Amino acid sequence: MNSPDPHPAASPSRTPAQESIFSEQPTGNAGQPAQQHGIPPAVSPAAQDTGFASRHLPGTPAGELKGMLPGMAFIALYLLLLSALNAVAAVQGVYGVGLARYGIFILCTLMAIGVFGFLRLRRWGWSLVTAGFLLLAAGDFYFYSRRHIGFLLIRALFSIVFFLYLSRTEVRERLH
Repeated sequence: MNSPDPHPAASPSRTPAQESIFSEQPTGNAGQPAQQHGIPPAVSPAAQDTGFASRHLPGTPAGELKGMLPGMAFIALYLLLLSALNAVAAVQGVYGVGLARYGIFILCTLMAIGVFGFLRLRRWGWSLVTAGFLLLAAGDFYFYSRRHIGFLLIRALFSIVFFLYLSRTEVRERLH
């Protein structure tokens, strides 16, 4: 049987350090090559994954999966309705006058714009919607701690659930 050459010829792409790694062959008992004793060689050949293309891996490129999940559509419509109602309430003066009134109106408008971007499966829309739910939950938890209104706690918990749903890999893979 032909045994592999323990000192492969130098290739032009190898550096001197790589050449010294390839030239050193570990030996086992009585000076025999180490592969006969179960010791792996110093450098193993590159692994081949022949089934890579047929599997769905979590790291698929953005936009490879098409379409919107039903939960994504429901969450987008819920935030659109919520932001529209709060924008109308801000214009009517429910949140007071001055900075609070215009701040909430601008925030609700930004959320509505984010929903339309999210419905088109854009990353910037997803970012705005995700941040909107996190901000809504934080505000609801804050006002619940001040006023102890049960509705705010329930809405904050739903907002956290929606935020966690939007953070899933299956949702993020569908964005462009």
